[in-house]
Amino acid sequence: MRRFSDRNALHTLSELNVTPLLDLAFVLLIIFMITTPLLENSMDLVVPDSASAKTEINPTQVQTVSVDRNDVLKLNEQVMTPGDLESRLQELRRDQPGLAVVVRPHKELPVQNFIRVMDLLHKAGITKVGVMTRPEAQGAASQP
Repeated sequence: MRRFSDRNALHTLSELNVTPLLDLAFVLLIIFMITTPLLENSMDLVVPDSASAKTEINPTQVQTVSVDRNDVLKLNEQVMTPGDLESRLQELRRDQPGLAVVVRPHKELPVQNFIRVMDLLHKAGITKVGVMTRPEAQGAASQP
């Protein structure tokens, strides 16, 4: 008489167990779902190169707006109120259509105060704006 267990010993496994494969697929899916939003915190910037510059800025048409840590505004070293600064910049822009402004903020100036100055420039119709910065001195004490 034949036994049932003797016949299965020689029989090979013809089916593939897909459970570990599905577990791996779901783990990878979860990893990608978690890491993808973290990668999307970048900002696309279009940085112009010198070949795309249409006109150069005339240094005589550049005005400097300084903002110190106490939020005192100066236009070319002349102290002004925000309203006076806006009206003066509008006058300058009418006289010189290619007017450029360089903003020189103090390094301890709160960001919101800097944004207010940028809003004043926008209201005055100034489109050529730069921010003056200074490179950090390595190993030296910070300067105000």
